[in-house]
Amino acid sequence: MFSTIGYYICIPFAWILRIFYSLTNSYGWALILFTLVVKLVLLPFQLKSKKSMLRMNRFQPKMKEIQEKYANNQQKMNEELQLLYAREGINPMSGCLWSLLPFPIIIALYSIIRQPLSRFMLLSADVIEKVRGIATGLGYVAAETGGRTAFYEEINLAQFINDNFESFAGIDGLFRVDYSFLGLDLTVMPGDVWKQVLTGGWPVIGLVLIPIISAALSFYQSKVAMAGNNQSADDPGARTSRSMMYMMPLMSLWIGFTLPAALGVYWIANSVFQIIQDVLLNKVFLKQMEEEETEREREKREKRVAKMMEAREQQRRLQEQANKGKKPPQKKQTEKKSEKKGASTTEAGRVGERPYARGRSFDPEHYGE
Repeated sequence: MFSTIGYYICIPFAWILRIFYSLTNSYGWALILFTLVVKLVLLPFQLKSKKSMLRMNRFQPKMKEIQEKYANNQQKMNEELQLLYAREGINPMSGCLWSLLPFPIIIALYSIIRQPLSRFMLLSADVIEKVRGIATGLGYVAAETGGRTAFYEEINLAQFINDNFESFAGIDGLFRVDYSFLGLDLTVMPGDVWKQVLTGGWPVIGLVLIPIISAALSFYQSKVAMAGNNQSADDPGARTSRSMMYMMPLMSLWIGFTLPAALGVYWIANSVFQIIQDVLLNKVFLKQMEEEETEREREKREKRVAKMMEAREQQRRLQEQANKGKKPPQKKQTEKKSEKKGASTTEAGRVGERPYARGRSFDPEHYGE
């Protein structure tokens, strides 16, 4: 079941690789062009991921502030972080997902390289058996079943066919595959020949350099990808990024030494194109985010000024309304005193308009008239 699924996954990759091999007649250049096409196809999906990752790095101080503020309330911290992610368009998992993308591609490519007859030329099992029979008649010796050589038996058979191609004429779908590139045999595993580096000349030195160059480029790619990272050294995300920065080159080094050199060529091309992509995207997106932040800050300042002016105007209107319905306090107090005094004056002392003309104690009945 899994072999059938793997076969159908390999078909589109094999089709692309075959097109470039027919155009260049070079397996190495076909791998490089194949890598470029894959990067271009995946570019639209990586754009959003890259921008989200840069935003996350840029807003690390705000994230740290939230983490410190709600250190004792995990639920509130998660809620505030989710609000920050939504407000700023951040996807915390985007960078991790795309960093793992090369692995399924390299697995499919490894299958195509290891099985050139069934996965690259897409020959059926019956045709492969027929080809093997013709090759055996010409002196080809198949590897014993179960050994490491048997695992790469199709590569050896493809090389034998390339050297004796005239004897296999007329078989549909079969074509010559030349694995040489820049004087190197891309079917050889550098781990098998590294001990001959001092005596084997360029064919061995070049093979040993492939995994070393791929590891160095992978490390530099990680450094470029982390440009603009504002995470502190103690931050868990920073520790994860540093771990990935060292793990990917080590993985590249292991792949380069233990698998056919063709995979090392793919890894080198992939790192080169990724470095170019990251440099350009960093430059474009960082400038774009700076402009967005400048515009956002300007809008915030304008909103603050407008809010302040509105508050002042509202305060002025309230003051005017208060002053309109309010009497002078001194006048009111004087009126009260006057009313109080008027209430204590008797009418017996009034003469005309003068209420106190005869004094407060005047009494017309005093003498009994």
